[in-house]
Amino acid sequence: MSTVLQTKGLCKTYIVNKHQNNVLKNIDLSVEEGEMLAIMGPSGSGKSTLLYCVSGMDRATAGSVIFAGKETAKLSDKEMASLRLDEMGFIFQQMYMMKNLSVLDNIILPAVKSKKTKEKRSQTEERGRALMRRLGIADIGDNDINEVSGGQLQRAGICRSMINSPSMIFADEPTGALNRASSDEVMSQLLSLNEDGTTVMCVTHDPKVAAKCSRVIYILDGCIVGQKEMGHFLGGEAELRDRERELNNWLLEQGW
Repeated sequence: MSTVLQTKGLCKTYIVNKHQNNVLKNIDLSVEEGEMLAIMGPSGSGKSTLLYCVSGMDRATAGSVIFAGKETAKLSDKEMASLRLDEMGFIFQQMYMMKNLSVLDNIILPAVKSKKTKEKRSQTEERGRALMRRLGIADIGDNDINEVSGGQLQRAGICRSMINSPSMIFADEPTGALNRASSDEVMSQLLSLNEDGTTVMCVTHDPKVAAKCSRVIYILDGCIVGQKEMGHFLGGEAELRDRERELNNWLLEQGW
């Protein structure tokens, strides 16, 4: 497997009221192609900041981020935006959708804006509908975003994140606003995408979500203080219970 993402000495510092807040401290991290990585830690530990810095949504203060062979610090804002659009997919706790567009139009918007492929609008729409069929929401394409449930909207967000066939998906608390049933559906879809070869980095506070990932990183006060190899999740309730028990014991050791 090749390395999709690598950081060396990654630091992020904010100045608030003339006080220096070191949110990330010398983070060294490698993510391999096809991996499903969970980032865990207490509130304020730097989980989301790490995701934002490695994906180029925020600029690091020091250190390097290499994504798909490119050192992101050397890219202009326009080049970084193009890299995010074409090679990265994003899923957030709250889906940021355009209120004046239908669900389908929201899903295909990144493809319409991208220069990655030259295809007709009808071809883009068909790819969008194919993703919607895969995620079980084919019947809501023409709906406004306020006419669908939270679980359906989150699955639409997954479709949108996949429309440009990204090298990696970044998910920030993708199940945080969902009930357990909808959360399980979303994780099932992310696992399916990962099984097809898509690399996933998922920030989560939910051990049930992290237990389905192949590796778990634990961050405390801006530092990686531990990591646990979980192996590939094969599915099944018995295996999941065993993985949750093992992970919870490890998290307690980390001070969770």
